[in-house]
Amino acid sequence: MLALIVAATSVALAKLVELLLCGTLGRLAQRTRTDFDEKLIETLHRPIFVSVLLIGVRMAVLILDPPEAVMSWTDSIAQTVATFVWTVAGLRIVSLVHGSIGSVVQRSEWIDERTLPLFDNLARLILLGAAAYFLLLSWDLNITGWLASAGIVGIAIGLAAQDTLANIFGGLSIIADTPYKIGDWVNLDGGERGRVTKIGLRSTRMMTRDDVEITVPNAAIASGKIINESGGPSKKSRVSVHVGVAYGSDVDQVRKVLLRAAQGVELVVEDPKPNIRFTEMADSALVFSVLCWIELPELRGQCVDGLNTAIYKALNAEGITIPFPQRDVHLYPDTTATPTRS
Repeated sequence: MLALIVAATSVALAKLVELLLCGTLGRLAQRTRTDFDEKLIETLHRPIFVSVLLIGVRMAVLILDPPEAVMSWTDSIAQTVATFVWTVAGLRIVSLVHGSIGSVVQRSEWIDERTLPLFDNLARLILLGAAAYFLLLSWDLNITGWLASAGIVGIAIGLAAQDTLANIFGGLSIIADTPYKIGDWVNLDGGERGRVTKIGLRSTRMMTRDDVEITVPNAAIASGKIINESGGPSKKSRVSVHVGVAYGSDVDQVRKVLLRAAQGVELVVEDPKPNIRFTEMADSALVFSVLCWIELPELRGQCVDGLNTAIYKALNAEGITIPFPQRDVHLYPDTTATPTRS
């Protein structure tokens, strides 16, 4: 009789806790600006109800003073149910947090949108691993041998798939550190240049200007130097072209001609304005650098072509000589040669 009273009391107490959680806290949650806390309360009320109920049932079983084997089975079943209920609730909370962060990630400067799936999957993996661990403990299973076997298997897999694991960890570091994103133009240590089309856990794919797809292992990217032409606060990219003119040319005139030629190229933007610099007095020429900006990095090749064409025509039109290396060859008679007798 006492066991039934305790069981009924546990049911009533569980219902009371559920009403308190959904009622009082629910009304307080409605005053906030977001619905995150309301959804959180809705997710937690069921596992809390089940937990209070399981505690009451266990107390009722204790009052009945059953055999030790029955009590052990009761505890194992109760712990299994509690683990299952709380694992499901934890997975829902992870999804809820992921969705809430994803809605505000675009307004944040320290969270990257591509890192959210990584942390979401990591949280789920940790949660499922903890659930499996507690399930083994609830049935008094010795996990020491399992952990030792898993360690040996892990070492074997690590040695056999060393390169693959290095690429996977490299992919995780790229996703977390975000040195580039899909659509960026990057230059790699090997000289490859292209637009990033896909970022995977094992490799990154790039499309070159020749429409050739390059697959680069993430381990090579993570350990090398990357030049991201699309990085920075703006997508604009600077183009530089070096021009040599003959000694004796009017420097101020050359500046004006080069600036006018650069401003006449269609792909060159007006802001920032093109700039001309006198950079070197070389062996055969006075070297100038034409610096200008383009809207997108992929327009670099077309812009260089347009600049070279416009500069060459402008210098020829103004009569400014474009020099080329010259060498004087002096021939000396061979004084060591033996004269021939006729």
